[in-house]
Amino acid sequence: MKNIIRDGKTTLRQEAKKLTFPLSQEERQLGHDMMTFLENSQDPEIAAKYHLRAGVGLAAPQVNVSLQMASVLVPGPEDKKILFKDTLVNPVIISHSVQGAALAEGEGCLSVDENVPGYVVRHDRITLRYYDLDGKQHKIRLKNYPAIVCQHEIDHLHGILFYDHINDKQPFSMKDEDLIIE
Repeated sequence: MKNIIRDGKTTLRQEAKKLTFPLSQEERQLGHDMMTFLENSQDPEIAAKYHLRAGVGLAAPQVNVSLQMASVLVPGPEDKKILFKDTLVNPVIISHSVQGAALAEGEGCLSVDENVPGYVVRHDRITLRYYDLDGKQHKIRLKNYPAIVCQHEIDHLHGILFYDHINDKQPFSMKDEDLIIE
């Protein structure tokens, strides 16, 4: 956790640089290290031992590296199946649903220590194009929680924090057609 920078640091508000392939050994190691952090943060024993907050995503700007790379690890219900796991390099949302969705409990962030109440309305479904650490291109469709997590991480690559999406005057307002994800 000591390597994760906190809200207020300049890198969190910058547009991250695109990567070129092949990735350097240092860039590949960064991707592996971010995924290892997520795996460890979701293991109760390791998280307790090292005082880690559980995370489902971590973007390079959060470790003070302004590159378009983010690791995502979304566990399934009762940790039985992983819903999505990969390190995204130069990710782009190429299409999305009109319908919005927000997490019932709101969003949190490893770089934001305080609780910021309100709905963060995002697209319920996205089609995502990205490269993995080996340079292989992927195009996938995601919905509900995995889609929200990926949008949160992609925002980090563009200098946007989750609370930027919360309506200042009515933090719990949504359109009638938007979904609440429990």
